[in-house]
Amino acid sequence: MTLLAHDRYCDETAHQAGRFRSVLSTGADLSATVPTCPDWTLEDLVRHVGRALRWTELLVRTRAEEDVPIDRVPGAAGPGTRGDAAALDAWLAESAATVVQALREAGPDGRAWSWSGDHTAGFWARRMTHELVVHGADAALAADRPFEAVAAEVAADAIDEWLDIVRFVQRVLPDGPAKALRAPGRSIHLHATDTTADLDAEWFIELPEDGVTWRRGHEKATVALRGPLTDVLLAFYRRLPPDAPGLQVSGDRELLELWLEKATFG
Repeated sequence: MTLLAHDRYCDETAHQAGRFRSVLSTGADLSATVPTCPDWTLEDLVRHVGRALRWTELLVRTRAEEDVPIDRVPGAAGPGTRGDAAALDAWLAESAATVVQALREAGPDGRAWSWSGDHTAGFWARRMTHELVVHGADAALAADRPFEAVAAEVAADAIDEWLDIVRFVQRVLPDGPAKALRAPGRSIHLHATDTTADLDAEWFIELPEDGVTWRRGHEKATVALRGPLTDVLLAFYRRLPPDAPGLQVSGDRELLELWLEKATFG
């Protein structure tokens, strides 16, 4: 696995924020339910994303040594009036701009507390990139608008990061849902069908007793999920059903469904 350059993550955070904001600029209904996060409206989703950006900006800018409660983050509450799309968009734009500036100034090795154990601005640049990718898909779904494909190297890195997160959660929350992802001798293969060979956009995931392991490459697995890379990413994040048009599941579908159910932060 090779990470993208820090500047690329910063650029991509700004780009994905712009894609996310474009949903608001097309007159989307802020009260619409987000199908993939059914407890939220589109406005709730926007506010969640803006809060995450503001919180990250504070952690990075102040070189935080410990967590900062969200109620101590300036501007994290967002506009006081609900339903004001223009105010919400302006707040989100400012949130994105300030976090990108903080990330650039800190550099990849700048100190910044994180829940992951990787206390660097580089961790947050990567995390915010993929936070915006996935929630951008949520916003598009809520607004019933198409979600354009993500740059291949970004989508592949998002899958790498998600696998890293699941492995981390399985280790630090041994009684959480991810504890069920132990199936010795069984495996999952992800295969992007629309990328060049040099990207190596295939993943082989094993589920031994001591925790999830994975590597890039083409290997026969218990179950395989194939399709365009962005669609594979979204299905792996439970933003698309695995039988969505263009996707194909072969082998033990129940194993894939187990992963999709249990691979979570919670």
